[in-house]
Amino acid sequence: MLLLALDTATPAVTVALHDGSGVLAESRQVDARRHGELLLPAVDRVLAEAGRKLDAVSDIVVGVGPGPYTGLRVGLVTAATFGAVLGVPVHGLCTLDGLAHASGLTEPFVVATDARRKEVYWARYEPGATPRPATRLTEPAVDRPADIADEVAGVPAVGAGALLYDTVFTGVRRDGPEHQSAAALAALAAQKLAAGEEMLPPQPLYLRRPDAQVPANYKVVTPR
Repeated sequence: MLLLALDTATPAVTVALHDGSGVLAESRQVDARRHGELLLPAVDRVLAEAGRKLDAVSDIVVGVGPGPYTGLRVGLVTAATFGAVLGVPVHGLCTLDGLAHASGLTEPFVVATDARRKEVYWARYEPGATPRPATRLTEPAVDRPADIADEVAGVPAVGAGALLYDTVFTGVRRDGPEHQSAAALAALAAQKLAAGEEMLPPQPLYLRRPDAQVPANYKVVTPR
């Protein structure tokens, strides 16, 4: 097994290579505006560091979000392209699950990422007994922090959304993961594959419509 994991659902452009036993190499750069520019060089860098070739990859793992439309689609399209070219399966995992796996928390907790528009993507988790991963208790959601204040106040929380709205996520763990790590995503995927667990299809989990919209009343110009 050689897993290539990548995620662009958060401001982090992150790639990792995992051989089923451990992470061989990882790259992570935080830049919310340059996902398209940074992703492929990161893949090259990780493969070179691990001393592996792309054609040795047996599985692709990609974070499916939730995340902003523009960044998220970069990772998904890249994963789909690699899968088609290499003829290998592409597995999807919820981005919040990767952050939960990296949290190391041993009590019920929340993961929240920045959804922009003064909102967060978030979900609740139950910690797993080692070596089992954390279990997501709720479907990923997008909400204004004030609307979920009663649900998350005092609950241990990780992620950029919790850090950004720490007056609502009052149990935020500042030493926890802020952005996604492909290493955690790959480790989680390796556990699931080894256990024969089904993963998500590599389809985007947007939770809301993209920011870009076709104008409702634009003027159509046709030749005479």
